[in-house]
Amino acid sequence: MKAKNLAEILPDIKALAKQERKTNRKYFARIGKRPPRELDATVSELHEEVFQEMDCLACANCCKTTSPIFRDVDIDRVARHLGIRPAALVDQHLHLDDDGDYVLNSSPCPFLGDDNYCSIYEARPRACREYPHTDRKNFHQILDLTLKNTSVCPATFRIVQRLREVLPG
Repeated sequence: MKAKNLAEILPDIKALAKQERKTNRKYFARIGKRPPRELDATVSELHEEVFQEMDCLACANCCKTTSPIFRDVDIDRVARHLGIRPAALVDQHLHLDDDGDYVLNSSPCPFLGDDNYCSIYEARPRACREYPHTDRKNFHQILDLTLKNTSVCPATFRIVQRLREVLPG
């Protein structure tokens, strides 16, 4: 599939990701068994290239559709930033999911503004800081997460497209 710009990808990201899911799953199964030596460096390079082209503020689909996991340290940091007690943050905005992790009660994120800016950006959870996780070491360990993120994040979708071209399985 030829790369498209963000405006073309975003409205159809779920459909496009679903369309390529089988191909991506097979590709990830191959590189997951024997990750290419250059996988981390290649993904990191693609991450930099794609994020030079894409502006998260033009999208914010992750903040509009998914919830990060809030660890205790995140809850403490965000509560301090908001000037409230950690228990108040949990009571107002979080609940435990089926895995026992704190997540947001609803989407979009209550800290996301109409302009797609995050009101707690400096104190945001680690999961938000690291999203979409395409610039980390041991990329082969998060292939399932990356596959899931292709249906949320146009940048992840584009990185995986390019990865298949650069490192054919």
